[in-house]
Amino acid sequence: MMPRAFKDAKWPFLATFLLLVAGGALLGWMRQPRELRTFAPVVADLDRFRLMPNGISGTPPESYFALGKPYETDAYSLSQGKRLYAWFGCQSCHGDGRGNLGPSFLDGWWLYGPEMVSIVASIRDGRPHGMPAFRDRMTIEQIWQLAGYVQTIGAYSAKVAATGRNDDHQTRPAENRAPAKMLFNEGPVGAHPDQGPSP
Repeated sequence: MMPRAFKDAKWPFLATFLLLVAGGALLGWMRQPRELRTFAPVVADLDRFRLMPNGISGTPPESYFALGKPYETDAYSLSQGKRLYAWFGCQSCHGDGRGNLGPSFLDGWWLYGPEMVSIVASIRDGRPHGMPAFRDRMTIEQIWQLAGYVQTIGAYSAKVAATGRNDDHQTRPAENRAPAKMLFNEGPVGAHPDQGPSP
């Protein structure tokens, strides 16, 4: 038979353990709610961004700011963008971000600017010299998700949200480690023929 003092001593430990488990579950639930479907009016508004007259840079719709820039800061959207990057064969032209037939995202030279609106416009409408338009192949929400992932590949400052790592061999650092900055610090990379000299 157990002494009464030992029985009484285990209850505070058990209560503390249960409180910690409940607190951890609550923090995990509150950390980042996952919205699997965006409301239709918001999705329609995402297609109404304004570009500068030269087609480079511009202004996202007001709803994008009201939502808190979800395609740049939400881990689920970035993971969806990574999935779309693989599904639509972006590696065949851009590789793992270092470029191949298409331009690199890591060399510090973005032909049409590193802003989300520029990347979305490039994916949606295509660009001269080989970038096809994906307007008829993806929804506008998928285009924004892919653009968020592409921007993360070429980020010079690390973001808190990031996608999961693949199991295959990695040729560059993870997206949440600001891979472009790490590779840019190694020295200049070869210029793409359409880009001219690096800045």
